[in-house]
Amino acid sequence: MALGGAARGQDRPYGPAPLAGGQLDATSDDSGRIVPAPPRDYWPYSGVSGPGRKPDAASARGGWVSGLPNVRYEGPDKPRYPLAPWDDSASGSAVAAGLLPSIRPLHDVHIRDTIVCLGGDGHYYMTGSTGDNIWAVNDGVESWRSKDLRDWSYLGLVWSIERDGVWERNWRMRKGVPFRALWAPEIHFIGGNYWIVHSMSRAGVAILKSSTGRAEGPYVHAFSPDKPLRGGIDATLFEDDDGSVWFTLGSADEIVRLNDDMSGFAGPWQKVVAAEGEYDLDPQHHRKECAAKGLRHFGYEGATMFKRDGTYYLGVVDRYEGRYSFAMWMSDKPTGPWRDRHEGPPCCGGGNFLRDRQGNWWVTFFGNDEASPWREKPGLVRVDFAPDGRVIVAKDQPFART
Repeated sequence: MALGGAARGQDRPYGPAPLAGGQLDATSDDSGRIVPAPPRDYWPYSGVSGPGRKPDAASARGGWVSGLPNVRYEGPDKPRYPLAPWDDSASGSAVAAGLLPSIRPLHDVHIRDTIVCLGGDGHYYMTGSTGDNIWAVNDGVESWRSKDLRDWSYLGLVWSIERDGVWERNWRMRKGVPFRALWAPEIHFIGGNYWIVHSMSRAGVAILKSSTGRAEGPYVHAFSPDKPLRGGIDATLFEDDDGSVWFTLGSADEIVRLNDDMSGFAGPWQKVVAAEGEYDLDPQHHRKECAAKGLRHFGYEGATMFKRDGTYYLGVVDRYEGRYSFAMWMSDKPTGPWRDRHEGPPCCGGGNFLRDRQGNWWVTFFGNDEASPWREKPGLVRVDFAPDGRVIVAKDQPFART
């Protein structure tokens, strides 16, 4: 069913929800303007993913592919919302080609943009974009905790749009329908406290802090509670060895340092630059839309940063022969100049890198392309570093299927 004017009414400038088998009007309002909230039953999707369950043999395939108007699912559950055919949504071709280990999910739960961090209490904390369909609606930030990266307990909805949000409560227009969804939240342990950055798509980004010093919160705005810090998505934090904390987002075109108590910006935004001649001009290493920029960019979304042995690493998602991977860059300081662009572990874009208690390095995974073995569930790939510092897939993969 296409969106139709006859369905509009009650002062709402939109028609019925487009579901599987429907169509979106290419001329629909995609402005992000604030619109009246829809009826409670407008979207059939749950705004939370819930506790999930331990993975089993069936979890090593299938999953979810969120979207509008079609949502796809393959697995043991029977979703209450309409589904589009699964078809070949997860061919596993990256595994068959030897590019990606045959990993299994950490937990059988619907998560996009998987983030895992090591907390101050020695536990690992996981979050990401959750709910049945983040292209329509979700409820906020969910979180899980683990002692060993294998067994995960559910902490619930630690930050709620409706309960805790301010400007985040607004519904906005997306492709002709009302939309309110929090994307790509990240949890960080910095300066003895837990911090969450989030993105309200079509609105902007925020930094939240735990008011109790606990990972389960409650969380409040660190600053600017009444408006977004900046428009955009995919906000991230990076703590340097000297305790300075940096904030960037999206395609990492700019970066800003936070003041010491993280209650504001310490100075102006700074342009992030690449070293001369370091852009990758192979169109097979970029999303097609990036050709309009002459292929001279870091990537197009999902920025993340970390530091190892004195070298700074920046990851920004791009498409490598269709794979949703980080384009990795290296530098001697957070603002660049950045060099040595290369594909990170294939299909592992959109999350983060972490170092575990034993000193091992990992990149998170959630399966956002058809070359992946499963879709929109949390995973981890062990990484190593080549002699020149480039990020590579490690030989030892504790979460590989046996």
